[in-house]
Amino acid sequence: MTATSAESSAPVTEVAVASEGSGLRQQVRAGRHVLVADEPVAAGGEDAGPGPYELLLAALGACTAMTLKLYAGRKGWPLEQVEVRLSHTKIYARDCEDCQTREGKLDRIEREIHLAGPLDAEQRARLLEIADRCPVHRTLTSEIQIRTRLA
Repeated sequence: MTATSAESSAPVTEVAVASEGSGLRQQVRAGRHVLVADEPVAAGGEDAGPGPYELLLAALGACTAMTLKLYAGRKGWPLEQVEVRLSHTKIYARDCEDCQTREGKLDRIEREIHLAGPLDAEQRARLLEIADRCPVHRTLTSEIQIRTRLA
């Protein structure tokens, strides 16, 4: 479901999430696609689908891979496949030398990109730079405003 926002001309994507039953299982509708989100049994769920952070990592990984494929395609580079592996952890701010936040905990996402194809060193280095330009990466590293209201 894509519409145009009244505040800008950028497309707005709508996702609907609804509880299923008495547990933590959620039905996620994104356009014509239906997914299930849940938590592991140890966290009170049924492990019927990926958890919220796994879905967040999947969004970043998919966006990264798509961005690299599109860029390499436009350049005519021999990129055959992209695999992105991601993990999420919470770390203490005091343990992060290059972070602005100095107190409490913060989120750390580790992203490892595997590129297949006969790329030279310059192409590989440029694709690493381009990975940080995928739209989801830019969203996650920018100021985010979330407005919540009751329907």
